[in-house]
Amino acid sequence: MIEYVVGKLVYIETQYIVVDHHGLGYQLYCPNPYRFQSKMEHSVQVFTYQYVREDVIRLYGFETKEERALFEKLLNVSGIGPKGALAILATGEPEHVVHAIEEEDESFLVKFPGVGKKTARQIILDLKGKLDDFAPNLFKQSGMTASPKSLKTENPLLEEALEALRALGYVERELKKVRPHLEKEDLTTDAYIKKALQLLLNG
Repeated sequence: MIEYVVGKLVYIETQYIVVDHHGLGYQLYCPNPYRFQSKMEHSVQVFTYQYVREDVIRLYGFETKEERALFEKLLNVSGIGPKGALAILATGEPEHVVHAIEEEDESFLVKFPGVGKKTARQIILDLKGKLDDFAPNLFKQSGMTASPKSLKTENPLLEEALEALRALGYVERELKKVRPHLEKEDLTTDAYIKKALQLLLNG
């Protein structure tokens, strides 16, 4: 098990980052790779989880140990795989997910891609009362006091796409112009990016 990787952030893609550690490039799949954008070409520490199946071996990367711990917990839920767990964490607010689970707030959980009522109920059944080990640290770090019900839940795939466009040099004024059009769509991150570029170029 690789606990973490320390090295220079050399590449950011829509699904992963690449960290150079003494000439060896680690491909790390992340909830939202563009959260690392400010650290481009600088040294970063990324906590990792190695996922091994017959047809795939991948390293998943996280900013904090608590975020990784929640990822591991989500993988233990029936019907949740790495892709689904990453989508849930992509908002960058794992403390809100923990709060929703403890409060049995299905309406909050079903807002994530791929999470229907059945899966949301399964998450609550499997994880409620089992998140005490790291939940206090999450709330302490975030200073969270509000219930997730009072918070606006963004589309994590759309947010990833907008972060990618910012990385390409587009400014907020341009993104605000196309965002309403994108919010009407239910697309993948790459498809959001392509759609946004079409709107920006034709606008």
